[in-house]
Amino acid sequence: MRLTTQAFGIEFQNPVLLAAGTCGFGLELIDVLDIEALGGFVTKSITLEPRSGNPAPRVTEFDSGMMNSVGLANPGMVGARNEKLPWIAANVRRARVLVSVAGHTVDEYFQLIEGLDPSDGFAGFEINLSCPNDARRDGIPFALDPDAVTEIMSGCRARTERPISAKLAPNDPSLGMTVRRAEEAGADAITLVNTLPGLLLDADSGEPRLGQGAGGVSGPALRPAGIRAVREARASTALPLLGVGGVFAPEDAVAYGRAGASLVQMGTATFAAPRAATDLISGLERWGRRHGVEAWDDLRERTGEEAG
Repeated sequence: MRLTTQAFGIEFQNPVLLAAGTCGFGLELIDVLDIEALGGFVTKSITLEPRSGNPAPRVTEFDSGMMNSVGLANPGMVGARNEKLPWIAANVRRARVLVSVAGHTVDEYFQLIEGLDPSDGFAGFEINLSCPNDARRDGIPFALDPDAVTEIMSGCRARTERPISAKLAPNDPSLGMTVRRAEEAGADAITLVNTLPGLLLDADSGEPRLGQGAGGVSGPALRPAGIRAVREARASTALPLLGVGGVFAPEDAVAYGRAGASLVQMGTATFAAPRAATDLISGLERWGRRHGVEAWDDLRERTGEEAG
């Protein structure tokens, strides 16, 4: 199977990316993974100020997945601009890099784009809209506020010529409308989905298993929500879609492609097996040969016709 594909004006050598928050800024994985073999990766979400993250424990497992409450730990805009992005520019050539940004007010997103856009070495931005809107919504994520989605995406669009992808939530009851609002505001792509809110309690003590209490569900348990969201979004837009959630095996990536995803992102699988992404790339090639599928893009022919 030919895995090269194009999305939002960029050619990817294959459709497999590492998801935001699971690979740092690339440097963290170079001793265990061939970063340059990937289609690309999404950096940790960068916030305006440095963040140390939430109290431990930040990660816990359950039968069908993982929960995390890392708390957007990152070096902040200045630290990323001065230390992380220069390393990417100097060392990453073939893999395409998207920089994730996360704000807690609308204006913070704009400051992040303005502060990071002059840097070299990355292809575009992924706008993490699952942060709580501290300014006016009592903690409701921006992704669940269509007016905020419009305001943030249009403001980011006005501040950069790079491609921008809106990362949306799996628990949006009006996902199709939100997708259309993001597209109308200037999004070049849609990333689906972020983690699903959840809570795990210790059976003996009744205490939360994460230090922060609630967290985000990822891994196989998230896959049905992710595939559903991609299929629903494909019925509302012709924009490239980046499918995220529970991608472990070639069949999982193919299912996202069948639903309409141009690219897939892998996250939780790499915690258990750091080379899972490069194994997935090889596995997709073998899957294509077994099933007579010549190119990754062939998987989306039917769903593409249904878009709009």
